Amino acid sequence: MCGIVGIFGRGPVNQALYDALLVLQHRGQDAAGMVTLEGRRLHLRKDNGLARDVFRTKHMLDLKGDMGIAHVRYPTAGCSSSAEAQPFYVNSPYGVTLAHNGNLTNAEELKQDLYREDLRHINTSSDSEILLNIFAHELQVLGKMRIEAQDVFKAVAAVHRRCRGGYAAVAMINGNGLLGFRDPFGIRPLVYGRRETPRGVEYMIASESVALDAQDFEMLDDVQPGEVVYIDMEGKLHKFQCAANPILSPCVFEFVYFARPDSIIDNIFVHKARSRMGDRLAKKIQRVWPNHDIDVVVPIPDTSRTAALELANCLGLKYTEGFIKNRYIGRTFIMPGQQHRKKSVRQKLNAIESEFRGKNVLLVDDSIVRGTTSQQIVQMARDSGARKVYFASAAPPVRYPNVYGIDMPAASELVAHGRTEEEVQAIIGADRLVFQDLEDLINAVGKKGKSKVERFDTSVFDGEYVTGDVSHHYLEQLQLLRNDSSRQARDEESEEETESVLALHSNL
Repeated sequence: MCGIVGIFGRGPVNQALYDALLVLQHRGQDAAGMVTLEGRRLHLRKDNGLARDVFRTKHMLDLKGDMGIAHVRYPTAGCSSSAEAQPFYVNSPYGVTLAHNGNLTNAEELKQDLYREDLRHINTSSDSEILLNIFAHELQVLGKMRIEAQDVFKAVAAVHRRCRGGYAAVAMINGNGLLGFRDPFGIRPLVYGRRETPRGVEYMIASESVALDAQDFEMLDDVQPGEVVYIDMEGKLHKFQCAANPILSPCVFEFVYFARPDSIIDNIFVHKARSRMGDRLAKKIQRVWPNHDIDVVVPIPDTSRTAALELANCLGLKYTEGFIKNRYIGRTFIMPGQQHRKKSVRQKLNAIESEFRGKNVLLVDDSIVRGTTSQQIVQMARDSGARKVYFASAAPPVRYPNVYGIDMPAASELVAHGRTEEEVQAIIGADRLVFQDLEDLINAVGKKGKSKVERFDTSVFDGEYVTGDVSHHYLEQLQLLRNDSSRQARDEESEEETESVLALHSNL
């Protein structure tokens, strides 16, 4: 998962882009990057790390210009090389730079096509570089010295015809303008807004509405599936539907876990959706466990708080904060490899013993992915004196890998893959486990009458991939790429490369 932002300004945009990245930092902490346009000259800074560490004063002084794009990243396939940091740039045609959130499911095929037919070389393993080169090639075949909005629309339409998967992107064409576009299924989120300034109207395109809110941009709309929003150099906004058969099918996991609760995605308030998840989960507990003996509801911070509070209210139970979170530890979900995860949980959370001692506790989390974290948290509750430890998940069992830009583990490493709910309960060590039903999750997120969503991508729960092109062979290859042993081998290879470079420099 990544966060992207693009700004067309009437003055320097470096600070506004930086502030937007801070608001979107929850979408990725592996790397950050920014490119700005000053006249016809591009200025770029990107590196591994948090935005606050990547951009120092000396870098910000160099990032001059009235238009730019920026990106925060976590590795979609486990690679954390700084060469994968975005935005990416190609000089032909015009000079195009792009930042991307998502994953192309036909990336290998496209990479071969780019080499054999488009005569373009891909220098990294990032599908974002592939997406950029596809877009740049489609602009180049138009053969025009100066492009107009219709030319941008043609190029994006060609991108939609060639690319498969989930993608939202912002791009900047040197001397021409800024654009944002979204795949024909709208799997990954993208919104845009405007604000009035004394010098004229400014525009922002971003992954989530919170980036607009934080800087007083008025949200205009979501970028629709298959749509492109383009702002030319005069500041005129153009938009056009570039896909033949768009079907709004956003990833439901955005609402379960990734998006900030104060965001609005596809006209759905994330906070409200999570509150309804808690209500639906409470109703299930009343249905399947009417004589429960729960004393207290404890959320596992942070994303489960809204659902846990509503669940407690619906059941008439006490709600309490039983865990204190160390906010200076990275999110466990995105850490590469199990070894780091096992070490991180007790560094990240500490139990308040008085809230557990002698009580039957219901722990509520947004989801259970590997089960490793859940297992350790259940044990922490027991170690703190809980008489019984129950566990409730605001999402159904995660049984299948995500292929549209969320770096979930290989299928074999998902605790619910090929297992019953009772088996998962035994593995995490809970006295009872309750999962949300998929139908209830869908109804909680896409409340009828409030949303334009035609369907959700729920593939991590049911294995049904909305793009219809995910084969068994693709999933097998993904399994090889994402399993922990493969990640460890890549990490060791990356360390060896770093040591070789250091050794070379020491000999110079």
